[in-house]
Amino acid sequence: MTVRAPHLAARLQGFGTTIFAEMSRLAVEHGAINLGQGFPDFDGPDDVREVAVAAIRDGRNQYAPGPGIPELRQAIADHQQRFWSLAFDPDHEVLVTAGATEAICASMLALLEPGDEVVVFEPWYDSYLASIAMAGGRPAVVPLDGPDFSYDSAALRAAVGPRTRAVLLNSPHNPTGKVWSHAELADVAALCVERDLLAITDEVYEHLVYDGTHQPLAAFPGMRDRTVTISSGGKTFSFTGWKIGWVCASEALVSAVRTAKQFMTFVNGTPFQYAIAHALGLDDDYFDAFTASYRARRDRLCDGLASVGFDVTVPAGTYFATADIRPLGFEDGDAFCRALPAAVGVAAVPHSAFHTDPARGAHLVRFAFCKTDAVLDEGIVRLARLPGRAALLGAAR
Repeated sequence: MTVRAPHLAARLQGFGTTIFAEMSRLAVEHGAINLGQGFPDFDGPDDVREVAVAAIRDGRNQYAPGPGIPELRQAIADHQQRFWSLAFDPDHEVLVTAGATEAICASMLALLEPGDEVVVFEPWYDSYLASIAMAGGRPAVVPLDGPDFSYDSAALRAAVGPRTRAVLLNSPHNPTGKVWSHAELADVAALCVERDLLAITDEVYEHLVYDGTHQPLAAFPGMRDRTVTISSGGKTFSFTGWKIGWVCASEALVSAVRTAKQFMTFVNGTPFQYAIAHALGLDDDYFDAFTASYRARRDRLCDGLASVGFDVTVPAGTYFATADIRPLGFEDGDAFCRALPAAVGVAAVPHSAFHTDPARGAHLVRFAFCKTDAVLDEGIVRLARLPGRAALLGAAR
């Protein structure tokens, strides 16, 4: 039975504290290695950091222009053209936000009427449903099933009704690491065109693809002017705390999202905007090495988890790996993750937190590999000490 939170509006009842905050709190409490929350334990490039320092020292510390500094908007437009052959006008079709999370929320607030529905693929990143709820909308959930996290095209079409306004799609996908195929994206695009739907795409892991290729939904026929493309610099440059994100879309869509966004944070991170503008212009060697380093981290963690006895789904993208705990004799991922920090000194995140029906992901756990080799290795050493079910759950009491 869900306990009602006092004073909290009805539309946000049941959301509570994010699972990431809960698992990170347990990690701190028990001195555990945090393989739960997705933030690197190292900084990004020194030259990018120094641009931020120089901007601070040069007095670029006041409000940026509402849409973002011109240098960053131009850099974002150049990036979209350079990597994905998508042309956006930096003055009218690019908007800088306080990370991708704000961009998603502002998009929902701007584009949904109360009662509108948004198709969401499950499991989902936890802010999606909260953002839809804040806008007075409702999710229409389509499951991603099986070891490859595929979806049923018929189920997708069945989820679209008379109040459906948009499809929300995340590729590369958190938490599963799925990279959507060309055929899947073409199917979603065709549906959006056929039913006159908007698309909101979360592409923050666009440069973390190891198998397959990243393909923006906006590049598919009929999608350029009906897609709100969202990304950020935090994941690509390992400065997650700077919270510099962006929206690329048609002028009409950007104008709508900007209207909502300006009453949220107004603007943010002026000196960091200069740094991310510089980062987006780094040469191909940076992006190639960045992806290669994470591929090595992925393999290191996945091999280690398999050696412990987990059944691991090797991700095609992102910096998260999904592990099935049943081969180790466990079935309840939530209880498993809550006991893990105290029992062996490792934090992870249960997949059940990313499902409307927690039972669908009860046996799955997400581990993050955006950590140094030494931390990943120590995490595997500790996980190898996993006790039996009774002892593990007892350690959390």
